[in-house]
Amino acid sequence: MAISFHLYAFADEAGGGIKEQIAALKAHGMTHIEPRGLDEGNISLYSVAQAKELKKILDDNGIGVSAIGSHYGKIEITDDFAPHFEDFKNCVEVANILGTERIRMFSFFFTKGQSLEEYRDEVFERLDKMCSYSLENGIWCCHENEKDIYGDIETRCLEIYKTFEGKIKGIFDPSNFIQCGVDILPAYELLKDYIDYFHIKDCLYEGGKVRPAGLGDGNIVELLTRFAKDKDGDHFLTLEPHLKVFDGLKDLEGEGGTADKLKDDYTYPTNRAAFDAAADALDVCLEKANIKNITARQY
Repeated sequence: MAISFHLYAFADEAGGGIKEQIAALKAHGMTHIEPRGLDEGNISLYSVAQAKELKKILDDNGIGVSAIGSHYGKIEITDDFAPHFEDFKNCVEVANILGTERIRMFSFFFTKGQSLEEYRDEVFERLDKMCSYSLENGIWCCHENEKDIYGDIETRCLEIYKTFEGKIKGIFDPSNFIQCGVDILPAYELLKDYIDYFHIKDCLYEGGKVRPAGLGDGNIVELLTRFAKDKDGDHFLTLEPHLKVFDGLKDLEGEGGTADKLKDDYTYPTNRAAFDAAADALDVCLEKANIKNITARQY
């Protein structure tokens, strides 16, 4: 069975409101969103009532939800986990309301000089609680590699995936790996058996400068080519441009993060223009990778 790609997006990079986000998705024939920043704030903190309202809007516009773009696991490893976990439980309910079986999550920040070795067991205990609870409720935890978390490099991601095999799926974010100095193609080969989907964004090793897909050091075309050969069944690519500072980016990343690296080149007059440029760049990458089996897009 051949692989079939579906193209989805973090549409908050096109605009802060759901109407703007839906318009951007439809302009590029995308049928699903990975919601993150929305009219009422971050999806991670949406109430059940807010989720039901969002579901109706999305249904009325023919838009599905691929995964919840949550921030869970994005607290310091030394922070109190109990309230974070209670909020996560609510997010699992929100995921079910929105009709997705995936929540994007992380493996906890180590930005204050904490010892990775000392807190390893704490990381894994927290991950176990999260993925066990979510699976009991029909939802997969999907771990994203992110700078300064436990799973920021490929070897520690592999450690997570092997420990929680069958309980946690992997998200491969080439740009985040580049910002940690990881060699992309060897990392892919190490992790390919655990990758559920990709976040499509690109950047340079030099200065961490963000670029449209295919114009950085992320080897996007080769990644797509290899993944298409290695996998079968349905998989999706979630566009995450980061080409222009969008509403909420400063809240997602601290000083020295992506927002501080967006300078003069590859910035755009509006969020929508940046999103459009990123979507067009992904199309070019798919063409260069000779990938034809893309699920029909609805224009």
